[in-house]
Amino acid sequence: MVRAGEVPPVVPSAAGRDPGRHSGVGDLRRSRLLTDPEAIRLALTGEARLLGFDCIGITRPDAVPEAKVRLERFIADGAYGDMTWMAETAARRASPLALWPEVRSVIMLGMNYGPDEDPLAVLKERTRAAISVYAQGDDYHDIIKKRLKEIARWLVRQAGGDVKVFVDTAAVMEKPLAASAGLGWQGKHTNLVSRQYGSWLFLGSIFTTLELPADGPMDGTCGSCRACLDVCPTAAFPAPYRLDARRCISYLTIEHKGPIPRDLRPLMGNRIYGCDDCLAVCPWNKFAQVGREAKLAARDALRAPGLAELSRLDDAQFRALFSKSPVKRIGRDRFVRNVLIAIGNSGDASLAVEAERLLGDESPLVRGAAVWALSQLVTREELEKLSRHDNDDDVKGEWAAAGL
Repeated sequence: MVRAGEVPPVVPSAAGRDPGRHSGVGDLRRSRLLTDPEAIRLALTGEARLLGFDCIGITRPDAVPEAKVRLERFIADGAYGDMTWMAETAARRASPLALWPEVRSVIMLGMNYGPDEDPLAVLKERTRAAISVYAQGDDYHDIIKKRLKEIARWLVRQAGGDVKVFVDTAAVMEKPLAASAGLGWQGKHTNLVSRQYGSWLFLGSIFTTLELPADGPMDGTCGSCRACLDVCPTAAFPAPYRLDARRCISYLTIEHKGPIPRDLRPLMGNRIYGCDDCLAVCPWNKFAQVGREAKLAARDALRAPGLAELSRLDDAQFRALFSKSPVKRIGRDRFVRNVLIAIGNSGDASLAVEAERLLGDESPLVRGAAVWALSQLVTREELEKLSRHDNDDDVKGEWAAAGL
């Protein structure tokens, strides 16, 4: 997710050269710069395709004024939960011009990560973990940002100007900008929907000082469909096109740092990192294709791994298993917290031993989740035998909520 204060530096026009130098080679380079905006756009599209992007569009930095209004309502409702950086960066997030006043064109790029199997099938395997499709391969931030930088440097060499690149790392509202650039439209689940790729697109952006021809928005619609709204396990959509992150399983398992609210735990099932429900049920996915980027493909070890095995990971093992994965950034303790919620929801009493072992974990976040998991799997008498004193207030609260 976006973090405050991570605005990448400008990529200099001369890419490592002293801008004050006026050599003959430099003059020759400048004389060969592309100057026709349409020619730049066509060449840019070809370069993006070569580097693995599946779609590209261009929009104006002031093209989505309505995004500011939606953001203000989201903030006013407190729907951002623990993500305080969203409120702190709201002024810059409202418009690309607020983030970088010199920007004249916003280039939006999409990379397909369509899955090769039904992401919802694992939800029926209650002793196994459901990890969101996007997190089963390598971290898309690293893959896409590197390629965005390559395209940005190419653009500077070919057409001049200054650039900045972003991929979920600054105060940029990628989805409304991508919709304005014609990559798709924002569905009722607030995510981008594409005619060619369904709901499975990673987004990145290049801001440039060049004036490039803008694309129009795609003529797309969700019509009367409510599939994404109705499938949400936690009712995180108070209305179409509005999300309350505080109820979203992706937020709860990734961004939320403390104990997960008790009333939402039973609704999470075995989803331990993210949630694909609203994406996967979109009817436009019938046109989706399997992603072609090998580094984004699911690792076998992360396709429905067993909850028992995941609960036993120490910090070193967690880091090893999730090397180069976006999962690693939440840390072992939050991850095991999520696994324990899934264990509690499994209905499998044989997993109680895993939760019992974690009653003595160093992390109070883990200990508290272990208490809840046990309360779902064993009798009150058995739980009473396992009860113990704990100095942490949250863990004490879990024991009290369990009736002990």
